[in-house]
Amino acid sequence: MNADFLTFEQLKQLYPNEWILLGNPQMQNTTVLGGTVLYHSKDKKEVCYIGRDKTKDFLKVTIAFAGDLKQARKIGVLRRL
Repeated sequence: MNADFLTFEQLKQLYPNEWILLGNPQMQNTTVLGGTVLYHSKDKKEVCYIGRDKTKDFLKVTIAFAGDLKQARKIGVLRRL
């Protein structure tokens, strides 16, 4: 493994509640196990747009969130009164 490789647990400690662009990610099915950090931010769009230029030397890249993705609001059925 590369010296810059970080496990997902390390990523969660270093970048809590941030979106992380990873180069050459190690994955198990759809679960991210780790990778090389290319860019990180609390803003997902920023990671997508600014991080795009940092991916040229990597065969695979992915974006992962190092936090809890709880729904901010409940979605339900509304009744008319």
